Amino acid sequence: GEAIARNLMEMSSLKVPVLSIMIGEGGSGGAIAMAVGNEVWSLENSTYSILSPEGFASILWKDGSKAADAAEVMKITAQDLKELGIIEKVISEPEPVNIDNIFEISEEMRQMICDFIDDYKDKLPEEIAQERYDRFRKM
Repeated sequence: GEAIARNLMEMSSLKVPVLSIMIGEGGSGGAIAMAVGNEVWSLENSTYSILSPEGFASILWKDGSKAADAAEVMKITAQDLKELGIIEKVISEPEPVNIDNIFEISEEMRQMICDFIDDYKDKLPEEIAQERYDRFRKM
């Protein structure tokens, strides 16, 4: 808990743009920590939540085996999160993702990151920090 709080405090005061990208599973305190970005993106097959579907099912239905039902209710997919305004972008993944097409994915991400940096180049440091703070507070 203390490490998460320290991360939130430190990240929120940075005067440079912060980009968080989910590439697998963002969960628990790590999900909260990753939310302190000017933008949060996700690969299309990644998930992002503060609680695992198994944990959610155990709490709600007293049955961890209902994790699939819990995941539906929780809306943890990249597409769900984009629709809810939790993340800003979904990065497509050609399937099956493997060593043969990783360059395609990384090239798309490189261009998106360059565009992200470009969007912030004319902003004042205080403006960047304030936008990040405002984004986090609305969650």
